[in-house]
Amino acid sequence: MLEGLPPHNPTRVMRLTTDEPRARALTELLGEVFDAAETAVAAFEDEGTGIWRLEAYFSDPPDEDAVRELARPILGDAADDAVFATLAKRDWVEASLAGLNPVRAWRFLVHGSHDRGAVRPNDLPIEIEAALAFGTGHHGTTRGCLLALAAELKRRRPHAVLDVGTGTGILAFAAAKALRTGVVAGDIDPEAVRVARENARLNGVGPHLRLYAGPGVRHRLADRPGRFDLVTANILARPLRRLAPSLARVLAPAGTLILSGLLDRDVPGVLAAYAGQGLRLRSRGLLEGWATLVLKRGGAAPRPR
Repeated sequence: MLEGLPPHNPTRVMRLTTDEPRARALTELLGEVFDAAETAVAAFEDEGTGIWRLEAYFSDPPDEDAVRELARPILGDAADDAVFATLAKRDWVEASLAGLNPVRAWRFLVHGSHDRGAVRPNDLPIEIEAALAFGTGHHGTTRGCLLALAAELKRRRPHAVLDVGTGTGILAFAAAKALRTGVVAGDIDPEAVRVARENARLNGVGPHLRLYAGPGVRHRLADRPGRFDLVTANILARPLRRLAPSLARVLAPAGTLILSGLLDRDVPGVLAAYAGQGLRLRSRGLLEGWATLVLKRGGAAPRPR
């Protein structure tokens, strides 16, 4: 699981081992405290051991003692065992490459250039450079969104798509490849937009994609009331709550909203924020402890028999 955006030039990394509850709690805490554009926190289990490894990547060297004190209420004395190390760019690229295994969701396949051989004839492949692998589909939020997008495409064909907080661009690319129609995508971080533009050229979706840099929908491409019949936002719970009025405003009357980047315990608060805008839960997925929500206007979805 991952909290935060991929740091573009990470210089320091903090590593520690703990159990799952503490790893999840510390991932969320560090993601809230540090700038999401400058820090990424990843936690994962050593398969079959029950031991979780947490790694926090920083663009600028952090105050190590302050980070340990921040973690102490969660980890206790084990906070002193956190190890900080300098991270060379070469190490970051190699680490990204090692972790970049192909990820499949329906016909979508997220892969690195070294795994082009995994692409099947009927796939909609999305290739991401290895050095940009952090947060590129190997996280439950992105895969959850891809699965929700696939389910939506099986029901209907959206004509106008908006991806808020696009990051490296995966969700926007997936929509563009599947629909071959206009997709608008934006991110608050200009560097993320630059990376997404490069990735769009790599994936041949440049003609179908319009990118902007700005917070939320604050751009002429995105701030169009009732325009988009599919909106995706894979960010974090707190900004998702803040964005509820603006996302609801640009969503078409019969549109679908796909949200992720939130832990399971964040779901009630996010649903309450969007219920205030007339949007109700239609389906919900859970992968690696992270929830994906599909919302539409009107009453609650009918209960299954």
